[in-house]
Amino acid sequence: MNLLIVTACPNGMVTSVLTSRLLEAAAHRLGWSTAVEVHDPKAIGSPLTPAQIANADLVVVVKTGPLSLQRFVGKRVAQSTPSEALLDPEAFLRSAAETASELQEADDAEATPTNGKPKLVAITACPTGVAHTFMAAEALQQAAIRKGYDLQVETRGSVGARNVLEVQAIEEADVVLLAADIEVDVARFAGKRVFRCGTGVALKQPDATLDRALEEGAVLSGGVAATSAGGEQKGEKTGVYKHLLTGVSYMLPMVVAGGLLIALSFVFGIEAFKEEGTLAAALMKIGGETAFQLMVPLLAGYIAYSIADRPGLAPGMIGGLLAGTLGAGFIGGIIAGFVAGYAAKAVSRWIPLPASIESLKPILIIPLLASLVTGLVMIYVVGTPVAKMLAGLTEFLDTMGTSNAILLGLLLGTMMCVDLGGPVNKAAYAFSVGLLASQSYAPMAATMAAGMVPPIGMGIATLIARRKFAQTEREAGKAALVLGCCFISEGAIPFAAKDPLRVIPASIAGGALTGALSMAFGAKLLAPHGGLFVLLIPNAINHALLYLLAILAGSLVTGVVYAVIKRPEAQPLAVGATA
Repeated sequence: MNLLIVTACPNGMVTSVLTSRLLEAAAHRLGWSTAVEVHDPKAIGSPLTPAQIANADLVVVVKTGPLSLQRFVGKRVAQSTPSEALLDPEAFLRSAAETASELQEADDAEATPTNGKPKLVAITACPTGVAHTFMAAEALQQAAIRKGYDLQVETRGSVGARNVLEVQAIEEADVVLLAADIEVDVARFAGKRVFRCGTGVALKQPDATLDRALEEGAVLSGGVAATSAGGEQKGEKTGVYKHLLTGVSYMLPMVVAGGLLIALSFVFGIEAFKEEGTLAAALMKIGGETAFQLMVPLLAGYIAYSIADRPGLAPGMIGGLLAGTLGAGFIGGIIAGFVAGYAAKAVSRWIPLPASIESLKPILIIPLLASLVTGLVMIYVVGTPVAKMLAGLTEFLDTMGTSNAILLGLLLGTMMCVDLGGPVNKAAYAFSVGLLASQSYAPMAATMAAGMVPPIGMGIATLIARRKFAQTEREAGKAALVLGCCFISEGAIPFAAKDPLRVIPASIAGGALTGALSMAFGAKLLAPHGGLFVLLIPNAINHALLYLLAILAGSLVTGVVYAVIKRPEAQPLAVGATA
């Protein structure tokens, strides 16, 4: 049989490739000849030729979003989702061959939706823009397919916006779903019904999230979406945290660039940057004297931006720069951001102006008064005591004994593994990143090492106790290994969501051990992200072998513990009859 395999998971490229490879291998075991096409959000990889389509006996399409099938009209086509295809690839292909039907013109995925079919548009965004952003988007798209909803998702990750929502799609949507842990620009949704939630909620409860969006979405007015009483209370609880994460997300690229440039300057020797005119000195000037100086102003500026929108940006950055010059560091920057944001918001709301000069508010009145308030608070109230507190904290971290270091490592390691990218994880990460500006590099090393443990541990568990895991879990374990090496803790979420009472304790045990060992070994890391790939940069971390040992030890503990306590997965008796 000549089989064509088409996979299209716009917000889950790894899933597209993984699905295509497993289906191709299963087809070869069945003795079928295959041709594969994998769709990328911006292009098509290995497009099928007209000759291949003409000679095909069966076309299997696995997708999580809209995809034109016009070229396959007249061919036998079976359509499904990755979750069904990955359950048992061989059985899935046999079922597809039996149930496939000839594609008619009306079956095209681009056809006009049925009247009354709910239409939604969504944006997903998390602080680092690496894992939760895309995992939440894919979960929502698969839920929309199951429920028969029309959904388009825009992802705002670390590489910028992808699958940007078109104006027409926004206009036709019944509701806008903002699954974001940071503030996003909502000006284009004015007048639309909007529902807000976090990426974690969208990832773990995608079906309920879509239903709540349709039921509880409230009209956006003046950049703020009204919510029900319950939602309002929830928003108040998470508001400060969301503002902080917004600042961290904009600051992070600056810290990464600065830290890696400093590490590159150390390639020429630890003291080489002190020699004027050398490349090492130039790299240190770019990374340490420029990028790191902008770190705190960016943090404060975008905290204020999250609170008061654009009018808060200028006073926030001014307050952040003052925090740096006064020695108040990242703690002072956080305070400056909140003072500037709420000052700008208060001026905007409580100072009425005649209509003739109202337009001067955002460009003159708010920046002037908010900057004045923020500056005076930083100079006369916050700056000196916070600077002393930060100096004391830095001195403590630099001079603490082994026992205190181990306790701090245990705490950071535990926090990184409690919720796998959630609020506690992000709090530990933000704390460690902030200390980089004070040249305290040990907490960052412990934090990143512990964050790699849960996904690597899950991958190890699937290898040493294969019979306890279903085929889909074993494949997820392979992906988790890769994600763990990249410092993406969220790679363990599929396991934690299914079996939290075993996965979380096993992860905490390994993460706490890794954090404690990292601090005990005196490991210091200059870059706040990158996982094991940072080790390729000379001097980015000291004691590299001991650091690897700490990660390996914790990962083995997590993997072995979970392999022992996990209950064997019940094997499915049959595969769904339809694709």
